[in-house]
Amino acid sequence: MQTSLKTAAASEVVMTQLVLPSHTNALDTIFGGVIMSWIDICAAIAAQRHSRKVVVTASMDQMSFVAPVKKGWVVNLRARVNFVAKTSMEVGVRVDAENPKTGETFHTATAYLTFVALGDDGKPSSVPPLVTDTPEDKRRFQEAESRRQIRLANKKR
Repeated sequence: MQTSLKTAAASEVVMTQLVLPSHTNALDTIFGGVIMSWIDICAAIAAQRHSRKVVVTASMDQMSFVAPVKKGWVVNLRARVNFVAKTSMEVGVRVDAENPKTGETFHTATAYLTFVALGDDGKPSSVPPLVTDTPEDKRRFQEAESRRQIRLANKKR
């Protein structure tokens, strides 16, 4: 059953994590897989907020780590739904690191994930349309739509 329209802002998630010794490698920088796990969790919450359904990760686009994150630093993740199709959603996640001693923050990574909403029967289920009420939301929607076309074309290959 289709629910009411929702804005991108209504799905926004802000998540903060502290980099502990168990998250780091021999260089005292965070394992990339830890950040990827946090990205997946943050994005899933945004997709659930939009759909109000159980969601599963269908894909994560290519991801590059822009800068290392050190033990004791803070990782801030911000996610929101960028695009909605019938049963799937693209969620964008921005990751910033913060040195708590200096207060300096910097961009660490960006990722785009696709989630599929599931109904009670465990099958893909429709999600509410996305309202793009700001120029930024409209831009994100258009860029996400283009990425979706590339994903679908690659899937056919």
